[in-house]
Amino acid sequence: MSGQEAGLSAIPKTTQDQITAEDVRHLQVPLRGMREEPIIGRVAQTGVGLPVVFLHGLVGLNEHWEGVVERVKHRFSCTTLELPLLSLDGPDCSIQSVTDLTIQFLKKFMKQPVVLVGNSFGGHVALRVALKRKALVRGLVLAGSSGLFERTFVKGAPVRPSREWLVEKIGELFHDRSFMSLADVDRAHAALSAKGGARAMVRLSRSARRNHLGDHIGQIAAPTLLIWGRNDIVTPPSAAQGFADLIPGSELFWIDRCGHAPMIEAPAEFARAMLDFADRFSPPTRHESDEH
Repeated sequence: MSGQEAGLSAIPKTTQDQITAEDVRHLQVPLRGMREEPIIGRVAQTGVGLPVVFLHGLVGLNEHWEGVVERVKHRFSCTTLELPLLSLDGPDCSIQSVTDLTIQFLKKFMKQPVVLVGNSFGGHVALRVALKRKALVRGLVLAGSSGLFERTFVKGAPVRPSREWLVEKIGELFHDRSFMSLADVDRAHAALSAKGGARAMVRLSRSARRNHLGDHIGQIAAPTLLIWGRNDIVTPPSAAQGFADLIPGSELFWIDRCGHAPMIEAPAEFARAMLDFADRFSPPTRHESDEH
């Protein structure tokens, strides 16, 4: 057994017997990049029920899902996966590589098909996983997902973005800018000021824009819920409608007075939509669980 596999096997399985809605486990998960170098993912787990994995956007954090997780953990076994996107370089710095890292995590850690919940870049990754490894995905929840159309966050980004530039750009993600955390701005500024940080953001954004999924998402068979802010200016309502038109049987849930990060601006509405969506799923069969 490799050191990587040993590290993963030491992580407890997410089963209803082992975890309660009051518990939160914080883990560091070793994954392998394209050059076989270790890439560490941060994971938090809580809740009981249908397994769900939350995927963040380019400047996202696990913590951004907490308002939703707190409201759904009685119905879902919630796992948030945070990858160090702004530290990626070389062949690891692409949406294709991030997709492969996510698949690696699902195969080695989750042990059964999951519902993937993704915002922005994370939604794009979720779509790619559903297309590439259908057996790993029981359902999709997409919020402000890229993959069809987006007004890029990084257009005109300076080599070393200033804090003022970030305040403006991160502010654009929200309908109500009072939801913008200055601590998040400071964290993003530090990450983008570090060597390679801004370059990674630009490369990942360009990689996502080149990976247009319009010709492929009609093949998605997993039940899909689209949660969209009506005031999203990054992936506007027309993008949501495009996904709804192309993904068979998808449901579209609108949130008024909300921008590109509905899990932060409207966690109660986001959670309500997820809980209603859960009714579409029955428990996995023994065969489904044994496949993984």
